[in-house]
Order: sequence, then C-alpha cells, then structure tokens
Amino acid sequence: MIEIRTTVRRAPHGGARRTPYERLAKAVLGNAYVLSLVLCGDSLARRINRSHRKKDYAPNVLSFPLGKKEGEIFLNVRKAEREARAYGTTAKKRLALLFVHGLYHLRGHDHGDTMERLEEKMLRRFELL
Repeated sequence: MIEIRTTVRRAPHGGARRTPYERLAKAVLGNAYVLSLVLCGDSLARRINRSHRKKDYAPNVLSFPLGKKEGEIFLNVRKAEREARAYGTTAKKRLALLFVHGLYHLRGHDHGDTMERLEEKMLRRFELL
C-alpha cells in the first residue's frame, strides 16, 4: 500500500502526477510494504533534512525506514523540476529516478554501482529512462 500526500502550495506539474509511484513501489518493495510518499517543496525538505540529518539544505529526496515493511519518502518536487531542466530531461523522468533511488535506500542499499544498476534496470522496465 502506498499513501501519497502533497504538501506543496500549488499542484505539482504533470511529471509528479503522471509518475507511476504505486507500480514502482510494488516492483521494488513488494506488495506487503506500507509506504508513505510526501510530495513536498524546498521548505519542508530543508526542515526535515535539518532536524533528522543535521544538514542545512533542501535535498531532492529523503528516505526513512520505519520498520521492516514500512517506510516514508519525502520527494522534493520543486528541486526535481529544477534538476530536470538543468539535466535536459523531463520532470516525470527525474521524479521517477529520485523516487526509485529512495525506494532502494528503503531496501537497504547504499550509494554505489550496484544501486545505480538496480535503479537503471527498474527505470528501463517502466520506460522511464
């Protein structure tokens, strides 16, 4: 099960609405995982990062495992949209990459070649690369 909450003032652009969050989450975490996804902006992302990681910047994604089969992801839609423009990709593809990145962190993966290969494989599977 995935619960999606939006905390940004104006509705996210099309990329956020069209990203297949539930299907991606089930593919990476399985059907029994309970995931809360918060679509947020810079302010909330910075506050969460400051309070939980003692870092003072607005990250693009934050993942928090809450148990073996439960977790929460904060996806900074505003930063993802800026990054998409800077990297010459679509907001949908950038949001999908960041979301999948967060999902693999919840599965226990750390940054590195293995995680990048898993992300790429999943994004190709969903035609999001």
